[in-house]
Amino acid sequence: MRNEKPVVGVIGVGHLGQHHVKHYKLLNDVNLAGLYDIDSKKANIVANTYKSTSFNNLSDLLTICDAVSVVTPTETHKHVAEQAINKGCHVFIEKPITKTLEEADHLLKLAEKENVLVQVGHIERFNPALSALKPYKITPKFVEIQRLAPYTVRGTDVPVVLDLMIHDIDILLSIVKSPIKNIRASGVSILTDSVDIAHARIKFENGTVASIVSSRISQNKVRKIKLFQKNLYATIDLLLMLTEIYHVIDKPDDSSEALKTASFTYNGDKKLIAYEKPSIDEKDVLQLELKNFVLSLTGKETPIVDGIAGRTALAIAIKIHDMIIQDIH
Repeated sequence: MRNEKPVVGVIGVGHLGQHHVKHYKLLNDVNLAGLYDIDSKKANIVANTYKSTSFNNLSDLLTICDAVSVVTPTETHKHVAEQAINKGCHVFIEKPITKTLEEADHLLKLAEKENVLVQVGHIERFNPALSALKPYKITPKFVEIQRLAPYTVRGTDVPVVLDLMIHDIDILLSIVKSPIKNIRASGVSILTDSVDIAHARIKFENGTVASIVSSRISQNKVRKIKLFQKNLYATIDLLLMLTEIYHVIDKPDDSSEALKTASFTYNGDKKLIAYEKPSIDEKDVLQLELKNFVLSLTGKETPIVDGIAGRTALAIAIKIHDMIIQDIH
């Protein structure tokens, strides 16, 4: 680290990149050096808005930075991140890490050589509704995930699997600690020439089965996860930041804080189904994510989603997408 307080820059200040600039300005553990965008007019507007500096040359920004956020279109991730890593900059890359596995492998190898950190922007891992599961022993037998969104032009440069489903692939892999046994997938194109609706059924070697549906042709946004395991059912609404737990109490205890909602008898034993709604503090998830990146730069934390995790999610997403394309044709 060249500086006691990391100096960071933002590359790409479109819709999401502007939020990176905003949060770096708000974080106390980092200094924002400035930003760069190929659209200099847009860059100047964002720089003025957040009282930062717009650089006309990317190399000049990289020279003074310890780390950068790469918030550019997916097809440019490899080229931009490569320049940053070669300058000794740690990189935060918005998902997906790259367009291809070959590009991801190239960046990870280069980062290891230059001894720099790579973190990938799978923002849902920081969702407080998901974090609320931590006190529970989660070992699901079946997982159902839905991620639906109304159609917008933004994001359609990549298929729905790489745009939306990849979030849930990453979440699923963080929950189910087992290698994948097999995958089945199907999908259709509705409004674009790319896959707009996709379904994947993933079976893990430990027996867990997951069903994931992603669509960008929906009236309303939906981001829900349902987990089923022995004596426990959990539902997580990532949009509302709401987590609800239903679990069986073998030996009812009047002192339990859980709300006992129903009872049943199985094999002669009376059992209760308890309902819990963990208290969740609504937080800005991007701020949590970037703070994790900043603190990882100084060794105070480690990346929640490192480059290897980002590469793994990409590999599965590409496999699902390729299966759908083969099925369509």
